[in-house]
Amino acid sequence: MHRLPSLKPTAVVKTLQRLDFINIRSKGSHLQTKKGNLLVTVPICNKDLKPETLKSILRQDKISVEELEGNL
Repeated sequence: MHRLPSLKPTAVVKTLQRLDFINIRSKGSHLQTKKGNLLVTVPICNKDLKPETLKSILRQDKISVEELEGNL
């Protein structure tokens, strides 16, 4: 298994947009994105996302680490 990269939330959101995810709504410090039936919430903060949080986002969006790195 590949090691998860250290990413800012804005980079994750831009990558999701490249993968045809649409920003649905933003409330407080969280942004919801959607593609088909897949809906995921991305926390927006100034720090890098923790590996566990990034792994959860990828799992919910059914995206592999390789696919994420290929669209950065």
